[in-house]
Amino acid sequence: MSRANSPQPTPFEASPCLVESSGWSLPSLSYSAERLKLAKGKMTQKFLFVLICLSALTLTWSLASHATSNGLLKINLKKKPLDLNNIKAARLAKEVGKYDGGSWESHRLGDSDADAVPLKNYLDAQYFGEIGIGSPPQNFTVIFDTGSSNLWVPSSKCYFSVACYFHSKYKASRSSTYTKIGKSCEIDYGSGSISGFFSQDNVEVGDLIIKDQVFIEATQEGSLSFIFAKFDGILGLGFQEISVGNVVPVWYNMVEQGLVSEPVFSFWLNREPEAEEGGEIIFGGVDPKHFKGKHTYVPVTEKGYWQIEMGDFLVGDQSTGFCEAGCAAIVDSGTSLLAGPTTVVTEINHAIGAEGIVSMECKEVISQYGELIWEILTAGVKPDKVCSQVGLCFSDGAQFVSTNIETVVEKQRNEGSSISNELLCVACEMAIVWFQNQLRQNKTKEIVFQYVNELCDSIPSPDGESVIDCNSVASMPNVSFTIGDTIFNLTPEQYILKIGEGDLTVCLSGFIAVDVPPPRGPLWILGDVFMGVYHTVFDFGNLQVGFAEAA
Repeated sequence: MSRANSPQPTPFEASPCLVESSGWSLPSLSYSAERLKLAKGKMTQKFLFVLICLSALTLTWSLASHATSNGLLKINLKKKPLDLNNIKAARLAKEVGKYDGGSWESHRLGDSDADAVPLKNYLDAQYFGEIGIGSPPQNFTVIFDTGSSNLWVPSSKCYFSVACYFHSKYKASRSSTYTKIGKSCEIDYGSGSISGFFSQDNVEVGDLIIKDQVFIEATQEGSLSFIFAKFDGILGLGFQEISVGNVVPVWYNMVEQGLVSEPVFSFWLNREPEAEEGGEIIFGGVDPKHFKGKHTYVPVTEKGYWQIEMGDFLVGDQSTGFCEAGCAAIVDSGTSLLAGPTTVVTEINHAIGAEGIVSMECKEVISQYGELIWEILTAGVKPDKVCSQVGLCFSDGAQFVSTNIETVVEKQRNEGSSISNELLCVACEMAIVWFQNQLRQNKTKEIVFQYVNELCDSIPSPDGESVIDCNSVASMPNVSFTIGDTIFNLTPEQYILKIGEGDLTVCLSGFIAVDVPPPRGPLWILGDVFMGVYHTVFDFGNLQVGFAEAA
């Protein structure tokens, strides 16, 4: 999904609250019949069948809430089935500066003012749960989303969107604490948009009642994604800097109204689909039973999203070299998978045997310009100038990987044209990164060319997704992130998502491609695949994020 605030157009900015995409987003990841034809026969048919079955699923699990003896409240949440249409777009933070802070290890579950929100897990895809709006409260299921900052639910005035008829709708006339605002607004997500108007009412999260909270009544939901979604709306836990209309977020009001004793909240996501308890959010503290050891804390580098600095990225025990100088990463509970630059995701796909679409423009670059690129690189020319020197890019290093990498087949089908200069430039820039990585490892020219050609075959499909052979999971390498001074490993069992059962089982790579150009990119999105393995603390008071192995 995309976000907003004012001065420059970020994905969620508006005037005053109209929000449009900035031109880059994480792909909506819908598997149309046309795209599926590009995958291999039986896998394609099986994958399509499973997705159809999943789309038809309806969940009947009941929601429940109860207060614990130590003052914590647990609200059971559902988790949405893995539906590729509903994986959100990447979002971009406003540049505000760097922040430092201490640690929240001292604040524990037993603190009386901490509020716990238990989660329900379904297929390791998306976590969502129940809140109440109004007096008496009207119940809604929402995504607790650290990647956005607004609360919205469907409105009773939503007449012309099919999605509204499948979800609970807020009725202002039934609430004694409702206050009319009425200002219109729109939010454009990567997988669809919503529009509506602002209203004000009390919001109930567990036992906490947040008074006079401004939220959005959605009157239009412009995507099939929202029809199949098992949640009604979204409760953003990001910073006010990216709030549509500069609305004070629910979390801010929790703190300002004294509903939590400490400005910190934490996530534990249970990755066992069959478990009755899917996870837990603690508002005001952390639960020591949900993690092992101590948290590694890193400062928030962009106050808007929970954005941090990430270091070297490894596949197996080999560095990709891509983030040695640091990469921005967003910690996002509302994104199911892990998103990263196409260049690195392609290397991961190759290492784990994921199948993307054969990119002919990539092979074109290697076959026609590979020798020249090799000679220029080994002669010591700066990598960011190589593609312009061979005549494939005309920006002298300022051109970066495109946000929409297309295959020649799609380009010809859509425009009837031959390979475009733009696509060749994109392919060249990716090839440079791969050549550099191999040269650092002192590989021979023949090995380097063979490897780069294989990577061309592993470029993700245009929407970023890749499938793998489920039988090969045991032999896949670990994938590791460097955050702070700590290496955070993901095993194949942790980064592969399995859909279906028996012969209908399909395995998806937990890594999807999204390219954000400098100066804000490259950008990683650490979604539920990562947060499910590592208990995460969002330290609002000290502007930092902490990670520890989940228990």
